[in-house]
Amino acid sequence: DLICCILFLAVIAGYMVMGVLAWLFGDPRHVLFPRNSTGMFCGVGMNRDQPRMIYVDILKCATTTKVMAAALGGTQCPTTQVCVPKCPSHFWMLSAAAYDPDANPKDFFHQQYCDHSLNLTTTTWVQGILHCYQCAYRDWNWVLVWWLLWTVACQPTNTNASQSECLACPYHASAALQQFAACCVCSGLTLALLVSVVFLLLLRYLAIVLVWILMVGLLVVGGYGIWHCYSEYYHFSTSKLKFGDLSFNTNISVYLQVKETWLAFLIILCVWESILILVLSCLRRRLSVAVALMEESSRVVGYLMSTLLYPLFTFVLLVVCVAYWGMTSLYLVTSGAPLYRVVSLSDPSVDKCSLINGSETCKPQTFNSSAYPYCPSVRCIFFKYDDTGLFQQNLVYLQVFNIFAFLWCVNFVIALGQCTLAGTFASYYWAFSKPTEISPFALSQCFIRTLQYHVGSLAFGALLLTCFQLVRLVLEYLNHKTRGSQSACGRFLFNCLRCCFWCLEYFLKILNRNAYIMIAIYGESFCVSAKNAYSLLMRHIGRVVLLDRVTDMLIFFGKLLVVAIVGVLAFFFFSGQIRLPGDTFQAEMLNYYWVPILTVMAGAYLIAQGFFSVYSMCVDTLFLCFLEDLERNDGTMQKPYYMSRNLMRILRKPKPFVTALPE
Repeated sequence: DLICCILFLAVIAGYMVMGVLAWLFGDPRHVLFPRNSTGMFCGVGMNRDQPRMIYVDILKCATTTKVMAAALGGTQCPTTQVCVPKCPSHFWMLSAAAYDPDANPKDFFHQQYCDHSLNLTTTTWVQGILHCYQCAYRDWNWVLVWWLLWTVACQPTNTNASQSECLACPYHASAALQQFAACCVCSGLTLALLVSVVFLLLLRYLAIVLVWILMVGLLVVGGYGIWHCYSEYYHFSTSKLKFGDLSFNTNISVYLQVKETWLAFLIILCVWESILILVLSCLRRRLSVAVALMEESSRVVGYLMSTLLYPLFTFVLLVVCVAYWGMTSLYLVTSGAPLYRVVSLSDPSVDKCSLINGSETCKPQTFNSSAYPYCPSVRCIFFKYDDTGLFQQNLVYLQVFNIFAFLWCVNFVIALGQCTLAGTFASYYWAFSKPTEISPFALSQCFIRTLQYHVGSLAFGALLLTCFQLVRLVLEYLNHKTRGSQSACGRFLFNCLRCCFWCLEYFLKILNRNAYIMIAIYGESFCVSAKNAYSLLMRHIGRVVLLDRVTDMLIFFGKLLVVAIVGVLAFFFFSGQIRLPGDTFQAEMLNYYWVPILTVMAGAYLIAQGFFSVYSMCVDTLFLCFLEDLERNDGTMQKPYYMSRNLMRILRKPKPFVTALPE
């Protein structure tokens, strides 16, 4: 663990050094801002007031039909690109009158959509402008954009809308979106937060009721399924159609007309119902212990309410990790100086423009088009970024290290949160007098203790998980690259490997989680804690499986309840069935009210996931403490139990030497 701690700190230091180097060599403006034909950024520097970029002829970008675009490898479009203050807001094309010999260019072209080296007031030849591609003469880009806006944003709600109404439609959607973002989302997420907290606090009283409702519900559903299958089997009992008479058919309803199908369903449901009844009959006492542990967990969370806020801290750390990884990747990708090529903007068949093949380099500051008199449309345009430097040649290795360090940091942050919460809940369980011996700063004390003593152990567990995740990423990358050339056997092997490593990663996550709990309790190394946790769980595998299944069902039911309550209220609000006083918001302004409803439901699920993860960690911690208490103590004066009176009553244990919560 000590070696892993030193290695982790070294990786963090190297990650920071790589970020500094990426910041020195990279320039995110390459991605955030467009470039004009000369390579200058639009929206910054001299073009600060011109944040948009327009292509004079966007059809020149087609690599399948344009020779020059194919010569550039599709990395750049061989047409004049001009920075403009704003994009066109209406449809237009150059009229036939512009081709008249006496036509004045300023009457037909827009100066803002022309090359900045061209002045329309001093130019008198329209054909020369078109021949050199110096001005935009048709607006192909915005025909498609505004048609999509008209089709998607306006047409579904008003089939008789005119063009002027449709052009204003996005602004109405924007106003409705602002109202939705400012009021409705915050209200819905706040409601989800309150419902989650109330549900967790009420579990101490409702856990047994909810568990038995779920169990009885499963029995009722199974019983109804048996009755329905028997009814269908009796209905088709006189049919002479057999399963063997059918050929393969994608229509499932064909198989449902055969009595053997319903007989198979009937047998499966009867076996399932019998197993469920047998389990409930034989494991009723263990089920009571599981319910008591969940009630105790709800009581502990109620006393340690600060633990419900810890997922926010974990979320902030994860956001920092993701942001640092994203910015580092962005700076790495954009490292390198810009390169420029000499290209012809006109058709290569014009004059001798075919002599320009797009392979000659140039510099916009010193480029002179008069050196190519045989091709008037020659230009020096931006091509790509230099990738021949030492830093750029090792970008692949730097990106791999970036992903590795990112995954290790993320797994460490998650491990830090699990160990901190486990230490907090364990300090409650092992307190002899509850809750008088519990410190009001138990969470912060456990967090400091974890950083002070357990960084190496957490880093070791996070490293193991990171290695498996890297292997899975490599498999996904290879599968993506070779998908078109794989045989059936190759696809089978790839899918088997992906499934195996997914199972290993899932098993390792469970092992790490329990190891972190043992680390928080005893402060031992990762390997020793993982071995002890695994051995302890295997000695009580029956209780482990039952508690795990019951807890999962209860947490799933809680999440479903939170999302359902918030979703139903959001539906009634956004569909206009619940109206607010005044005209601050009108549901009719939304064309698709399902979008805000699904957004609120997704946010409610994430909030419920955060709160219920704390509860799940509390259940797992108390369960391991409970098993340790059973094995190490016997209820005597020398070895008193630390469990609560409720657990002792269910286990029929003596309780004269334990001071626990009042009943």
